[in-house]
Amino acid sequence: MLDPALRRPEFAALWAEVHERLSSGRPVSAVTLRPRTRDEELALAGLLDLRLRPDRVYRVSLAKLDAVLLDAAGRDARAVVAEIHGPLRDDAADRARAEAEREEVRARVRDHPVVAGQPALAEWAASVRFTDGSTSATRRLWEDALAVLGALPADGRPLPVLAQQVLGRPHALDDGTRLANLVLRGLAAIHDVEVPATAEARHALWERAGVSGDQLSVTVLAAGLRPAGTDLVPTLLRACADAGHAAALTLAQLRTVGSLEVGGPVFAVENPAVLALALERFGTACPPLVCTAGWPNGAAVTLLRLLPPVRYHGDLDGEGVRIAAHLATTFGAVPWRMTADDYMSSVPQTGPPVGRVSEAPWDPALAPALEAHRVAVHEERVAATLLDDMAAVAR
Repeated sequence: MLDPALRRPEFAALWAEVHERLSSGRPVSAVTLRPRTRDEELALAGLLDLRLRPDRVYRVSLAKLDAVLLDAAGRDARAVVAEIHGPLRDDAADRARAEAEREEVRARVRDHPVVAGQPALAEWAASVRFTDGSTSATRRLWEDALAVLGALPADGRPLPVLAQQVLGRPHALDDGTRLANLVLRGLAAIHDVEVPATAEARHALWERAGVSGDQLSVTVLAAGLRPAGTDLVPTLLRACADAGHAAALTLAQLRTVGSLEVGGPVFAVENPAVLALALERFGTACPPLVCTAGWPNGAAVTLLRLLPPVRYHGDLDGEGVRIAAHLATTFGAVPWRMTADDYMSSVPQTGPPVGRVSEAPWDPALAPALEAHRVAVHEERVAATLLDDMAAVAR
């Protein structure tokens, strides 16, 4: 039992300060005290045989305090403050452990397959912050955000449906939530746009990622597809292919389809002009071809998920590379004529700028080539080569 005299209120500040310093996890040789009252000062001076100081600032040697306490109570300062204030902590070890946990979260985000497949997300992934003080809460937030981004582009489903299907919480992506804001920041990085600041801009960015309740105005162009079956979509695709025309399929129509079986490879291009040139050249013999018209909307997403992995070509610029990376990660699309060599063989002396450049996972040399020349090669410029490739495969 600790001597009651050591529990006097006049010693409370001493024991609190010693407990705090010894809990730091760092070596402690002395503590500095500034008694708040005359009684505290006299008690401290009496315990440690100190001369009173006019500035009332005392530097107390821990070795001297140990010696006095061992002589008076048979225990050192650690034992005394532990009995009065509870077990000593190791703050340094706690901080190191917490930082290791935070670094683990940063590494998991940085190395996540969604980020690896979309290098445009690298800067977004590096922005992990632990502002709420909770590593586990931050981990859950980022894991949810990556799960949502991994499920995008969506197939036109409404936002609450997406949230329920991916996270099991229909309101998880409601406007203004931390999770929705984090996902929108990621989408802004992928699409190279400003982070939306208004409800209208946020809605537009969600729609760009295929999240929408409109199933009729969202369409995708396809040509040369002749799937078997007597349902509406196979019938429309065959009829248009046999007539040498493109089919414009709505999201509503595509949602009635369970599967599409088409023979041979399927090509996909970014720009409708290339699809038009293919129909002009091949007519009723057009190979299977889909046009994403830039970033795939809900209808394009639904169609691509019904088809085998496509061979995809897009503009050789920053956005075209990001679209290709997204399609490769999401649908297993194989980039087609989108290497550094392809770019170097077609790049003009002057032309439209490439915009923000991200890494191309399929060819590490492509991004440096784009950065070096800063001139985009739009798909129409190489359309003849693309059509020759399609003709060779179709034979």
